[in-house]
Amino acid sequence: MEKHYLNRKFIILGLFLFTGIVFTIRLFYVQVIAEKYILSANNNVLRYITQYPARGLIYDRNGKLLVYNEAAYDMMVIPNQVKAMDTVEFCRLIDISIEDFRERLIKARRYSSYKPSIFESQINRENFGALQEKMFRFHGFFVQPRTLRSYPYPTAAHMLGYIGEASPAIIAANPYYKAGDYIGISGIEKSYEEELRGRKGMKIRVVDVHNRDMGTFEEGHYDTVSMPGKDLWASIDVDLQLLGELLMQNKKGSIVAIEPSSGEILCLVSSPTYDPNLLVGRIRSHNFSLLSADSINIPLFNRALMATYPPGSTFKTLNALIGLQEGVVSAETRYGCPGGFPLGNGHVVGCHSHAGPLNLVESIQHSCNTYYCKVFKSILEKDGFYATEKDFNIWRNHALSFGLGKRIGLDLPSELSGNIPSSAYYDKYHGKNRWHALTVISLAIGQGEILVTPVQLANLTAVIANRGFYITPHVIKGVGKPSSVNRPFMEKHLCTVDPRYFDLVVDGMERVVLAGTATNARLDSISICAKTGTAQNPHGDNHSIFIAFAPKENPKIAISVIVENAGYGATWAAPIASLMIEQYLKGEVLRVELKERMVNCNLIKP
Repeated sequence: MEKHYLNRKFIILGLFLFTGIVFTIRLFYVQVIAEKYILSANNNVLRYITQYPARGLIYDRNGKLLVYNEAAYDMMVIPNQVKAMDTVEFCRLIDISIEDFRERLIKARRYSSYKPSIFESQINRENFGALQEKMFRFHGFFVQPRTLRSYPYPTAAHMLGYIGEASPAIIAANPYYKAGDYIGISGIEKSYEEELRGRKGMKIRVVDVHNRDMGTFEEGHYDTVSMPGKDLWASIDVDLQLLGELLMQNKKGSIVAIEPSSGEILCLVSSPTYDPNLLVGRIRSHNFSLLSADSINIPLFNRALMATYPPGSTFKTLNALIGLQEGVVSAETRYGCPGGFPLGNGHVVGCHSHAGPLNLVESIQHSCNTYYCKVFKSILEKDGFYATEKDFNIWRNHALSFGLGKRIGLDLPSELSGNIPSSAYYDKYHGKNRWHALTVISLAIGQGEILVTPVQLANLTAVIANRGFYITPHVIKGVGKPSSVNRPFMEKHLCTVDPRYFDLVVDGMERVVLAGTATNARLDSISICAKTGTAQNPHGDNHSIFIAFAPKENPKIAISVIVENAGYGATWAAPIASLMIEQYLKGEVLRVELKERMVNCNLIKP
């Protein structure tokens, strides 16, 4: 019996000894080995300061700086460390009211009493100077450095985009972002966010009971270094962009210019526009509200990518190419024009007065509606009157191959697809086998259900300039170095029309400027190939549209210009395009009188 109790005694002593050894080892690990516990023990005297990296800079194609960074500071607060202080003086220094102070402190407590959050964001360098020397008076508050975007040229706002605070949805979806972080909201800033943002770092500082910075913790052993974002080289020419926005002032519309051989976008003008500096810093929220409330000009709306229009007579170039490919028209095909194309029951697709009969080149030169109604009818009745749907689908597939009716896939957000109507749409609207060529004859002249975006129209022009292919348009030509374009922006997209047919259309477009509907776009020493368009607008006056490329051989620029509610394509869009071509190819505009007339005209109706 005594032996039994003796054994139990040893077991109990063994358990106590084992437990003591375990606790001793654990205590040694916590106090000596485990670094995270060292940090936890010092949390009450340490301040963790996020080191925000400088976002990458953005240059134009010629190396001119478009976007850079300026120093700014966020006022941070840890609510449970806030003590009695001179609130009036604090509010004066950061320019807020006492009511704002109370509301923000309540909001910070709701977020966390122990974690820092932004109390006032983006304090500029000048205001920070007066604030810095008095920070020791304000317990629980500290300043965290970061940067603001700045724009030396007040241009290209829709293309460059802007940055803003990451939303809760973004934070929940991406662990990189925390409350108070900034992220690209639109334009290049959004498309190239990962390249531009860099990588955050962290500094740990020791502070005393008076909220004074006492230096680094453990000589910076636990600090991490931020990595700046990559610089970007945009494809735009800032001088061309500035001219485009000047020419389009007091007008609604857009200008898109592309280098045909590379797909690089040379300018992307959406008008009315705004100065990108308006959406930077503490004034951003106020200015954003003002811009959003402008229901007449809608300056935040990117017309170059998001507005859709009937292409009007510019679409005749495409119908000519499809007609040639399908063998229903040739260089010598001639049609007379009695002033319009009769539809029956007294209805006519009207046409302006011109000489006739016209061959294909002349039909483009004089923009004959009758000619293209007959060509389109021949395309849709190639296999007989009752094979309309089959031939329509062939026509539509050709149109799609030119980058119409779908998103092109350029490196900017919010691009719309436009519309090339499908046979299913007409089946639903008219009934199966109850529609024919004359039912949809408006498609012959770029009206009806056809809708294109300005960038699609410029890309169509680039396809013609290239005689049958395009490279996906893009606004960034280099990431980290001036030329390092991603592979998707190097591949050729072939259209379904044989290259041998393009010269006829190009000849017709050249004659548009030499002796056709757009002689006012003629430029000495440079051969411009173009097509005018006047798009019907059910909501008001017609839109003035013009597409062009130059020079005729080895073209360097393809351009589309749309001026809303401005009437004929030759009146406003054509001279604007001509001035843009002159600026890009000659480096300056010599036709000063024409330029002043375009700049000084106000076409926005109240």
